[in-house]
Amino acid sequence: MRLVAEFTTEPFVGEGPAPAHAIETLHVVQESGVICEFGPLGTSLTGEDDTLLPVLGQVLSAAFAHGATRVSLQVERIDD
Repeated sequence: MRLVAEFTTEPFVGEGPAPAHAIETLHVVQESGVICEFGPLGTSLTGEDDTLLPVLGQVLSAAFAHGATRVSLQVERIDD
């Protein structure tokens, strides 16, 4: 099944470079080959469940390993 996921790592940092927990989660997604959109308030990615779900587990691990105090995650099924 096809899924779309959006996640946000916290704490938020104001101006300046993105925090390590945001950058490292972006690297995890990029290394997986899943296409994503990285933005100041979160990252979204779309893919098949058998690809996306393991990547999301790696995203959570990377976020907390690099200083995240919270990760908000939404996953939605987008196929019929």
